[in-house]
Amino acid sequence: MGTAVVGLLMLTTCASSAPSADLLAAEMAIADADRAGVADYSSVELNKARDKLTAALNAMQLKEMGHAQRLAQEARVDAELASALAEVARDRMVNEKMQKSIDVLKPEMQRNTGEKI
Repeated sequence: MGTAVVGLLMLTTCASSAPSADLLAAEMAIADADRAGVADYSSVELNKARDKLTAALNAMQLKEMGHAQRLAQEARVDAELASALAEVARDRMVNEKMQKSIDVLKPEMQRNTGEKI
């Protein structure tokens, strides 16, 4: 999809730069999310972003620039939301692992020191 976006952006830049900039920002946000492995944690939001980017590209082809711009902005926001949700999910997993480690170590420490922790 990346080359399609760049090609379409090059064709439409002369007509209107605002949707093109928003399309590029959406494409970059989705690519960043893909590189970060976001789909493993928040695939619904990332798929929404992809769908909106596709819809924005279609709207540009139909010369519906305002609609294309809005969809591109929504796609960027959805991709950023997916990234944020994935980060929260990763952080929760790390916290859960740390808590499990603490829970394993507490009884061991109590046995070694004889004190309650």
